[in-house]
Amino acid sequence: MDLDAVIFDWGGTLTRWHDVDFHAESMALAAAAVDHGLDVAAASARLHQAGQVVWGRSRDHQQSATVADLFDEAGLGHDPELLTAYREFWEPHTLTDPEVGPMFERLHAAGLRIGVLSNTIWPRAWHVEFFRRDGVYDLIDGDVYTSEIPWTKPSTHAFGAALDAVGVTDPARAVYVGDRLYDDIWGAHQAGLRAVHIPLSTIPAEQVGHTEGTPDGVVHSLAELPALLESATFRIART
Repeated sequence: MDLDAVIFDWGGTLTRWHDVDFHAESMALAAAAVDHGLDVAAASARLHQAGQVVWGRSRDHQQSATVADLFDEAGLGHDPELLTAYREFWEPHTLTDPEVGPMFERLHAAGLRIGVLSNTIWPRAWHVEFFRRDGVYDLIDGDVYTSEIPWTKPSTHAFGAALDAVGVTDPARAVYVGDRLYDDIWGAHQAGLRAVHIPLSTIPAEQVGHTEGTPDGVVHSLAELPALLESATFRIART
């Protein structure tokens, strides 16, 4: 099959999976709450519950959200300038897998465009800064973050936005790579893309969707991906 682009999930795919202490995350997030009359523990509890609601909407209804929406759901005001503790909490989990740069370069050498589609409440600027910090943003041809569109994966509209970002009109000429069988594999198939699973993540039970897709291929490291795509199953149209 001829291909024009490979589009990647971010967390657990281009970054390596880390287990996260969501209570500690909520405590860090609560540092940005203002004018609420609550102590930090109470604000944190509200934000933790709001996070479950927001991500439940993503899972069940493919409804996107932003950090501001999370605070609104919690009934709290917030100052974006005070998100420093929250961002610092996440910083160790944002490191790009060392295999990404060489893998992206090999895909480009094969004539493929590279895209990113991430379910996220974070602003685009954060993700771009993380990629630039790790020296790979210049290798990305198009990137979409669901905080800036109405939908999340597995909505076909989210995948359509990613295809537009890399200039692909025929979804059959693109492959999506991700760590989640519902959001990434099943979702990509519904949108007409092929899908490769990288099964290195421990997905929390509450984040597992109603369907598990069957991938067209499986890799256990990103370094394996170019060889899979160059195999008989994934023939690449070279320029």
